[in-house]
Amino acid sequence: QVQLVESGGGLVQTGGSLRLSCVASGRTFSIDAMAWYRQAPGKQRDLVARISSGGTTNYADSVKGRFTISRDNAKKTVYLQMNSLKPEDTGVYYCNYAYRDWGQGTQVTVSS
Repeated sequence: QVQLVESGGGLVQTGGSLRLSCVASGRTFSIDAMAWYRQAPGKQRDLVARISSGGTTNYADSVKGRFTISRDNAKKTVYLQMNSLKPEDTGVYYCNYAYRDWGQGTQVTVSS
């Protein structure tokens, strides 16, 4: 089992930026895909961005050009740089490891 701890969420105005971090710990068997998901109030938990073990990235259409996912394998950490934030980006952001394990989530609120 891999433990995932997210941080970096908060309150920001429209047009602002935040960087989320997710640190993996515990038993890891390989360098696997990691991803960020978002769940807005009353909505499904949907994929925001994913990065493969080889560094290939995928993004939801709604965040393309504004968000960037990256990883530091030595630190077992994945990041989500969020720029030009919109109120529609508001939600709880969850880190996912190897299509299996989940973090506890971190709240992102974009005002205006």
